[in-house]
Formats: sequence, structure tokens, C-alpha cells
Amino acid sequence: MLDYAGVPEGAEAEAEPDPLRRFGRWLRAAIEAGEREPTAMTLATASAAGAPAARMVLLKGVDERGFVFYTNVESAKGRDLAEIPRAALVLFWGVLQRQVRVSGTVSPVSAEEADAYFASRSRAARLGAWASRQSTVIPDRAALEARLAEFDALYPGENVPRPPYWGGFRVAPRTIEFWQGRPGRLHDRWRYSRQTDGGWLIERLAP
Repeated sequence: MLDYAGVPEGAEAEAEPDPLRRFGRWLRAAIEAGEREPTAMTLATASAAGAPAARMVLLKGVDERGFVFYTNVESAKGRDLAEIPRAALVLFWGVLQRQVRVSGTVSPVSAEEADAYFASRSRAARLGAWASRQSTVIPDRAALEARLAEFDALYPGENVPRPPYWGGFRVAPRTIEFWQGRPGRLHDRWRYSRQTDGGWLIERLAP
């Protein structure tokens, strides 16, 4: 459980003008604190008809351009993002009682970035990307395992290429909110909003 007495009072966000640097510190703290899945995040999208959807994905990169995750681009989330290229992300670290919310526009990562990340995955994960046409209806588990066996035979070595329907997305943040839990529900919330000059407006929000 978080020792609230060890959390700095108040001014941490105001002293850090760059939310991405602050996010990097929080992510490192979550890893050091032993969070089980520190890069797990909820990804929320909406279809062209306005139907919302949310699911868990893994953060695979973050820099000044935004937050990156990878998936089958023909999946339900990929179709949503093709229709409405905007998304929201939430990361929660229970050990530290911290949450980060991100909202922004979405664009595909480059083919070179997708190739490089795909090549870093295990052979089993790369074959799995070929075997699963994500979000499509399948008759049973055996059908999935049969496709896996098919691609295992097709690519017997380590050279398993990236499927054409597999890639990555980058969420370029327009707002980033940092939430720090505190006793009595008097939590700290700081919202960073991207400005037209590229800077960030920092505002404290009521909990």
C-alpha cells in the first residue's frame, strides 16, 4: 500500500513543464515499485456510428511524438481508428495510487517502425500474428491452432515476416492528466493541454 506521507505535496506538476518527461518518471517509478503490468493501458475508441469500445493494450513506446501500441490493424480497434482517428488511454498503477489519462489524435506508425518492433518479438508471437485474424468469428480453438500450424510450416526458421495487416498506432496527446491518490479523496489532479504554440497549459483540477 502507498505510504502517502512519502508523496510530495502539491507542486510536482507545476514544477515540470513537460508532461512527457513527467510520464517517463512515473513509468519508471511504477516499474521500480513492482507493478505487475506497468505498461498495460486501456485504449478507448469510437466507431463512426458513435459506439464506444475499450480494451487493454500494452504501451510499446513513448516520446515527444506520442504513445505507441501495436495490433492487427484490421481488428475492431483498427477499424474504429480508421473511421475516427482519435483515442483515449488510461494507465493505472495501484501500488503507487497513480493514474495517467491521455487523449489525442491517432496515426499509423511507419512501416520501418512496425518492422523493427515486429522483428523484436518472439517467434511464437510473430506466428500468432499470422494465425489470428483478430476480432473475426472462428468456429473453435482447433481452427486457430490449425492456422498456427500452417504458418509454423510456412516459416520454419526465425525469419517470420510482418503480416500486411499488422502494425502500430501513435496517439499524439492533446491532453495528459496525472492523478495522484491521497487520503480522504482529496486527490491531486493536474491537466496538461497542448497549446497552438506547442507548449503546455498546466491546470490543477478538483478531485
